[in-house]
Amino acid sequence: MSRWWSLLVLCLTSWAVAAQPATLPLPATRNVDEVIAALPALAREASRAYAEPDEARALPTRFRLYSLSSDHVAAARALQAVVDLRSAVNPDSAAPLRLFQVVEHAWSRAGSPARATPDHYRDASTAIMAPLADRAAALAWPWFEGDPASLDRAVRDAAKAHVGKREIPLIDAIALIRLRHTQLSLQGITPLRPELVATDDARRYHVEPTGLVNTPDGAQVHVIVVRPRRVTAPLPTLFRFTIYFDASIGLANARDAAARGYVGVVGYTRGKGRSPQAPVPYEHDGDDARAVIAWIERQPWSDGRVGMYGGSYDGFTQWSVAKRPPAALRTIVPWAANNPGNGLPMENNVVIFANYAWPFHVTNDKGMDLVLYGDRERWSALNTRWYASGKPFRDIDRVDGTPNPWFRRWLDHPTYDTYWQSLVPHGAEYAAIDIPVLTVTGYFDDGQRSAVGYLREHVAQRPDARHYLVIGPWEHGAAQASRKPAVHGGYAIDPVAMVDTPEVTFQWMDHVFRGAPLPTLLKDRINYQVMGANTWKHAPTLSAMGPDVRRFHLSAASRGAHHVLAEAPDAPARAIEQVIDFTDRTTTLGDHYPFPVQGKAIDDSAGLLFESAPLPGGGEVSGLVTGELHVTINRRDFDYNVTLYERMPSGELFHLTYIIGRASHAADPTVRTPLTPGSRTVIRFDQTRLTSRRLQPGSALVAVVTVNKNPYAQVNHGTGGDVNDETPTPGEPPLRVQWHTDSFISVPFATPEAP
Repeated sequence: MSRWWSLLVLCLTSWAVAAQPATLPLPATRNVDEVIAALPALAREASRAYAEPDEARALPTRFRLYSLSSDHVAAARALQAVVDLRSAVNPDSAAPLRLFQVVEHAWSRAGSPARATPDHYRDASTAIMAPLADRAAALAWPWFEGDPASLDRAVRDAAKAHVGKREIPLIDAIALIRLRHTQLSLQGITPLRPELVATDDARRYHVEPTGLVNTPDGAQVHVIVVRPRRVTAPLPTLFRFTIYFDASIGLANARDAAARGYVGVVGYTRGKGRSPQAPVPYEHDGDDARAVIAWIERQPWSDGRVGMYGGSYDGFTQWSVAKRPPAALRTIVPWAANNPGNGLPMENNVVIFANYAWPFHVTNDKGMDLVLYGDRERWSALNTRWYASGKPFRDIDRVDGTPNPWFRRWLDHPTYDTYWQSLVPHGAEYAAIDIPVLTVTGYFDDGQRSAVGYLREHVAQRPDARHYLVIGPWEHGAAQASRKPAVHGGYAIDPVAMVDTPEVTFQWMDHVFRGAPLPTLLKDRINYQVMGANTWKHAPTLSAMGPDVRRFHLSAASRGAHHVLAEAPDAPARAIEQVIDFTDRTTTLGDHYPFPVQGKAIDDSAGLLFESAPLPGGGEVSGLVTGELHVTINRRDFDYNVTLYERMPSGELFHLTYIIGRASHAADPTVRTPLTPGSRTVIRFDQTRLTSRRLQPGSALVAVVTVNKNPYAQVNHGTGGDVNDETPTPGEPPLRVQWHTDSFISVPFATPEAP
């Protein structure tokens, strides 16, 4: 979610409880423009009608009503009161309000928004922003960038509903006034933002936005450097290395570090920004980032110590550097880190379609191809077209009509071979990583398989690793964000999960570089939010999260229309047959993705459903769900899904965890071991998503087990050959899977804390 959209959401949601049911008179209007023109007068009427005894709730609405009705003295007074109230609780929470303080100052001097000139905004920026501390200003500036055109459309859409009406409910009037106020605020300030930021930065920092660093093999990478002016002694450097070139975002990231008394450096994958080479994802990032670290060490402003941080691709680059860590690197803080080849584009050796358009996004130009990448209609249609065509997965770019050479390059490495192993630590290389690490990820993060995988490998190879984990009910973007959404996928996130990831990161950096205490959230190595309990818990290891491991078997017995998830195996053992026709591309199997999180409806296309008896006390599921699938098939391979839900007493499902995997790689991602048709095979799995959830009393567990056959990943036909080249053969016999009832799922339970 962008900052301007977050600002809009804040503007529209913080007042709703206080709104009154009264109506206001609305002048006769014939079109949208006349409704918008009536808003200043409507704001004056609303300011008299609006009643809310709680000042903390009332003031954010009142200052907008006063401002839009041109009562700027009252608006400034109310706005300052909001700033004071929020700052008293948390000074950082005032950051979004600085935009309105600057705008209100400019409008007050000009007399109205229409008469405010660029000079009014420049003077207002100096008056409001210059006195702020560096950190307060750095937190505020990102809120000054918006999309006035989108807001204008939102205002017009909202106004359209009131054309020709003679009255308007107060609740609707306030919503429309707040929306209009936000739109006018950003309309005036957004075009000037680069100039205003540059002027403020010049007062505070030394800014070098266009540097080039030479690499040992003759390439050059673009770097941005921001240093605090007020400090002349050498400083530690906080460093991000990313493929996502955006000069404004890069400058903001470097400024965030400098505002906290560090040197901020952002470097970019070769080929991005001013780098003269062609963009190359993944393959040179470790070496190139190490070259930048060596360059940092040589600078007079560096004290020789570097910490890396950042999310997604930036998380991968940290681990790529840590494969051969330079002495200057003292810590890494990867958020929702990707592990290429073991996350995206491939997860447990199954290539996922979700990453298909990404190479265009990052290699089409020196920046980011946002237009092509953002064409959701094209990409959602492509995977459906490919699936219906029956063509091999390797030909998916031919179905699209545009060559995708990077995606094809990755398809040439269907096992976790030396190509993938060369990019990040592998095996014993983790043992050499003796720096402290803080990993942040989410239960619903697409990259959790990678993020937790790094942790598990690090600790396995180095049991004394100083590796901490923070995990909560967040998706990929939210795991990296300062503000977490209140709801994700129908699940109302517990208030204690509203963790500011960058703030925890900077607290961690202060601990590493300045001897400050650990962030208060880090009470043990594993720090996890228990969904539904509104609490954080802490454990020394992943296995200690849920020490009471209970086995649930896939029983052939029936409960209603589905099978039983039983705590004792069938005696004698039986088998459940599943028949899959790969020539039929009109149907799908496998619906494991955690969206919605709460309220998903499962039908027969999901797979075989197994449900436990109700758990009288509910309990707490915390940790990694593992298990064994005992199968007999008539082919040499298949891809499988296992998904675990809580069925609450209301009947709603809550998504707990899942795995997608390839049977022939269950034992080793680097070596493919095809199955023997007609012989029983045991598939052990432990690469599920980490989870923690307090189950409601009377809830049941629901497991969905199936063959994966849908448009969102490769379709493994089971020939034993390269899955990328497989196609359905007319007349071929279907895949038959015998799911033996000694198969089981191991669920880690913990003792819930008292409410």
